[in-house]
Amino acid sequence: MLKVRIIPCLDIIKNKVVKGVNFKNIKVLGDPVYLASKYSDNGADELCMLDIKASHEKRKTFLKTVEAIAKVIDIPLTVGGGVSDIKDITTLLNAGADKVSINTTAVLKPNLIKIASLKHGSQCIVVAIDGKRYGKKMLVTIKGGREKTNKTVVSWAKNVQSLGAGELLVTSMDTDGIQTGFDKEMLIAINKAVNIPVIASGGVGELKHFKEGYKTRSTGLLAASVFHTSKFSIQQVKKFLKEEGVPVRI
Repeated sequence: MLKVRIIPCLDIIKNKVVKGVNFKNIKVLGDPVYLASKYSDNGADELCMLDIKASHEKRKTFLKTVEAIAKVIDIPLTVGGGVSDIKDITTLLNAGADKVSINTTAVLKPNLIKIASLKHGSQCIVVAIDGKRYGKKMLVTIKGGREKTNKTVVSWAKNVQSLGAGELLVTSMDTDGIQTGFDKEMLIAINKAVNIPVIASGGVGELKHFKEGYKTRSTGLLAASVFHTSKFSIQQVKKFLKEEGVPVRI
């Protein structure tokens, strides 16, 4: 049976780990290299680092931070933020990333997904989807949630799978940072539409939320605040899930 992955997320601004609510009200929570090393040692299955203002500020991800993190962990590292072309993806992979996450540019230049997956393999290409409700529609947003598109999250998920994406990182802006649980409706809809792995993101506040995320058929469960503030440890989450019958790596 496929084991679910527990994935701490480092949202980065100016080389500091931060966290907000609905992508706003940002607070600084720590040093990315220190936290990366801590989570790797404590049993995280993977690590995600997102430079969350890079696309909006039209700049590249901080490469030195990527290189420093890669040196202190022994688990897969996904990096996103400011990726605008195939050169950026190659550079991040050479800097130590195992996978590269694309969001804004994937929407603006979808062919990059195909080019990147052919060059580096689909297993290296993650498409991040930031979804938000507008009326009854769940639409894709870009530029750190600042700009609405006309794409529904489900149609876009199917599209990027066909273009060669190897994985999806799905964040609901409606639940992000609120700690009331994952957006189950959004995750279930996307998981039903695709057969590539989906990482669930946005909303964890209690241990039970991890099990709820697993029930959406997501194979990766991402969280930030509950780990950064030491509300829960990685091992605490895994022990809870194992006791609840969820397959995890202990």
